[in-house]
Amino acid sequence: MINPTHMDEHVTLLRDVEVITIPFGTKTNLKKGNTGHITQALGGSYTVMIGGNLFRIDGNDADAIGKEKSEKVQKSNNINDSEINEKAVWDVMKTCYDPEIPVNIVDLGLIYSCEFKTKNNGDKLVDIKMTLTAPGCGMGTVIADEVKQKVKNVQGVDEINLELVWDPPWDQSMISEAARLEMGLL
Repeated sequence: MINPTHMDEHVTLLRDVEVITIPFGTKTNLKKGNTGHITQALGGSYTVMIGGNLFRIDGNDADAIGKEKSEKVQKSNNINDSEINEKAVWDVMKTCYDPEIPVNIVDLGLIYSCEFKTKNNGDKLVDIKMTLTAPGCGMGTVIADEVKQKVKNVQGVDEINLELVWDPPWDQSMISEAARLEMGLL
């Protein structure tokens, strides 16, 4: 399991690995033997600095830096599990992080709304409105895709509608008090 922490651990890539560049959000490949430092290990992914650049390594590729791969959560096929566990949805969103900020997106104030609906066909829909710390954030799609993937694995969720919104604009006052304290903003 990944310890949710901001860190500075030296690593050497043990194999070639596909990564996402930070803050641009573009995919690239890093070669075996590159060395750098883990700067953040949160939410099942790693932020590493290699050659003065930041990269996000997905938890499924954690073995490339000598860590255990993230385990995927599987949905149960139990017929009694047809209702959405709303707390589980919020809890799983708290495992999503901006790779540059060591605070989860819920405490960062990026989730503006999360509604639970039942469609006419009986499917359970989670409707999420979220924002980013900056409209031009290249990691926006990466973060939104991670939220969708993780919420889709919550028991009872059949469909996710995630919309990135910009009104109201995000500012630091939206960060939870606990997160502001953790970040040294109080």
